[in-house]
Amino acid sequence: MPAPTPLQPAPGTITMFTTNWCGYCVRLKGQLDREGVPYTEVNLESSPEHITFVEQVNGGNRTVPTVVFPDGTAATNPSLAEVKARLSA
Repeated sequence: MPAPTPLQPAPGTITMFTTNWCGYCVRLKGQLDREGVPYTEVNLESSPEHITFVEQVNGGNRTVPTVVFPDGTAATNPSLAEVKARLSA
């Protein structure tokens, strides 16, 4: 089985697409750090090749944070509670 890619996180982790200017991204990263939830951050400003994916997931909008879960589903600006619940499901 191939290793997970940033778009397909490993079980128990998430991939979070962010930008430098996004206050919601900063807040969610801080919450994840405090709770010890592992994540891979993909900053769209330094990795613009992922912009199309984020736009596809968000109906054409470049909305962040966009979080991808191990099952391949995505959520836009999820709460910490939602992230934890979906990872434990």
